[in-house]
Amino acid sequence: GPSPMSLLGLLRHMADVEQGWCRERMAGLDATRHFTATEPDGDFDGAIGDDDVVAEAWRVWREEIEFAERFVADARSLDLTGGDPWRGAVSLRWVLIHMIEEYARHNGHADILRERIDGVTGY
Repeated sequence: GPSPMSLLGLLRHMADVEQGWCRERMAGLDATRHFTATEPDGDFDGAIGDDDVVAEAWRVWREEIEFAERFVADARSLDLTGGDPWRGAVSLRWVLIHMIEEYARHNGHADILRERIDGVTGY
C-alpha cells in the first residue's frame, strides 16, 4: 500500500536513531535531531530524490556512525549506563544489542521495498 517509506528515508531515520541512542542518551549530549526535530516523520517525509538531500543523508549518517564508534571504543565498559525516558537506565551493552535489532528490522523493510520493485521472493 501507499507509504512514505523509502531507502533514503530509512537512512535518514537510522541517522536520527544513532544520534538519539549514542549521542543523546549514552553520551548525555544535547543534540537537535537532524531530520525529525520539527516534524516527527521528517526522516521519511523529507526524503526526496534530490542529489543534495541524498548527499546530506549519507553525510549525517556517517557522522553519527563515527561518533558512535568513537564513543564505544572510548567507553570504559559495556556496563556504562545512560538514561532513556521510557526505559530508565540502560547499559551500553543493551544499546548495542538494540541497535542490531534496529538495523535488522529496517533491513527487512528495505527488502520489502526491493521485493515491491523486482517481485523476487525467497532466495
